[in-house]
Amino acid sequence: MTVFALPAQPVFPDPSLADEDGLLAVGGDLSPQRLLMAYGRGIFPWYSENAPILWWSPEPRLILEPSRVHVPKRLERILRQGAFRFTLDTAFERVIAGCAQTPRRGACGTWIVPEMLAAYCRLHELGFAHSIEVWSGGTLVGGLYGVALGGAFFGESMFYNEPDASKAGFVTLIRALNRAGFILFDCQQTTAHMVRFGGFEVSRDEFLSRLEQALELPSPRGPWSLRDGALCGVESGNELYGAKR
Repeated sequence: MTVFALPAQPVFPDPSLADEDGLLAVGGDLSPQRLLMAYGRGIFPWYSENAPILWWSPEPRLILEPSRVHVPKRLERILRQGAFRFTLDTAFERVIAGCAQTPRRGACGTWIVPEMLAAYCRLHELGFAHSIEVWSGGTLVGGLYGVALGGAFFGESMFYNEPDASKAGFVTLIRALNRAGFILFDCQQTTAHMVRFGGFEVSRDEFLSRLEQALELPSPRGPWSLRDGALCGVESGNELYGAKR
């Protein structure tokens, strides 16, 4: 098994060199330039507290096409009833903190360590990381955050404090992404939850091919907002900090 030690420069080895579990490299930092380069090459960080930064490119890769999301009838009824209110990019730090604090079944601790939280908040300030917030009255009851590059959105984590809150937020975000022209939603890892929404596995080569197509598309920079279910950004551009392959 070969795992690459990253140098100080923001570079990565070929994702195809990852081991059978998807681990590719160790070390480096969480600077915006390195993070955006990683995402643009189909690589993401995932590690635990008191451990070095680990970089992954798993195979197979679970993805979802925003134009083909499957919404269960019960959840569709909940959305029509207007039980929740949705916003974009109004409480990013609270959403990522909620994801970090929510207990995970079968897991101990969180991979959203303090330096990860700070790094993604910085990406949010730069207009690349985004959150959808789910509200019940004036209370934040769920949310999801991730990174947008071109026509690709990389889902990172979600949380909920009320049943169906994160699912409703996820569907609302996916529909807004579809209307904005996004063609790829990266689920990173296979879960039954995402499969039920229409997620499916592809090889690493197919994922990278789809990602390359997505990176050719413009992406609205943040902060984002929702207007009649449509995603609105303050500007459009594809400044990827050298992320393209």
